[in-house]
Amino acid sequence: MLERSRHGIPPFSENAVLKLIIIQGVCYIMYHLTRVILMIADVEAAFFTEHFTGNLAMPAKDLFLSKFWTVITYGWIHGERFWTLFTNMVWLYAFGSLVQMLIGYRQVIPIFFYSVIVGGIFYQISLYLPGGYFTGREFMIGANAGLVGLAVAALTLSPGYKFYIGEAFKIPLAVIAIIFFGLQLLYANVNAEGAPLFSLIGGAVMGYLYIVLLRNGYKPADWIYSLSEKVQRPFEPDEETASKRRNVKRGKVQSMYQPKPKQGITQNRIDEILDKINLKGYDSLSKEEKEILMKAGQQKDN
Repeated sequence: MLERSRHGIPPFSENAVLKLIIIQGVCYIMYHLTRVILMIADVEAAFFTEHFTGNLAMPAKDLFLSKFWTVITYGWIHGERFWTLFTNMVWLYAFGSLVQMLIGYRQVIPIFFYSVIVGGIFYQISLYLPGGYFTGREFMIGANAGLVGLAVAALTLSPGYKFYIGEAFKIPLAVIAIIFFGLQLLYANVNAEGAPLFSLIGGAVMGYLYIVLLRNGYKPADWIYSLSEKVQRPFEPDEETASKRRNVKRGKVQSMYQPKPKQGITQNRIDEILDKINLKGYDSLSKEEKEILMKAGQQKDN
């Protein structure tokens, strides 16, 4: 049974939770900055609602087919209340960090991404249920379905996990999850800041199925990272090309100094100094390194 993490904070390149939080924050700022700029420009609020919110938020059922992309975009914007974004990011950090520690950072963003999509699909399906349960809602926004997906994934992976606060006080993951689910249900369908019940159910189903697929040998995240690598590859020089460039630059440095080992100075030491010149220039050398290079260069003159 896992009880506590002894891992430090992973570097940014391997910290999917931090990347998600930053992306959510940037989206929040850009979304509301646009709204403020239009307000300053004396543009009617209806323009922003129609052309921005209307094309990013999950719409009513009659508009969904013409705005199908909103099944993804709705999960990346939040309403005006900063507190909603802040609390959502706290939950994201709590559950996402645990998932990241247990199965790796490459699974966090896909779980969130899939849960948002499935939550959106469940929401649209619910609009066709008898009784018009959600007919009063104009649109749906928020990352709630993705958060629920991460929470269920964490519970599925390690239901007995405990978070430690200090050396003695510990809180079971199950207790934190119950509080989280209770708050989600409390605010469900209350206003645009609360996620509809069926979108939460969709996120929960996806979070559970994702872990089941992983345990059965499937890799739901592979295509996302393969696509990302293909997009980045044209902008990154391959290792062979980079190595050739380093060798060319080093050859130029060697042609200038042409030092050779002498008087106990090893070739490795000379190579280290040449590499430093290559990277930072001759002026970066210490007095000792310059003397070593000068002594080695004297071999040429003798």
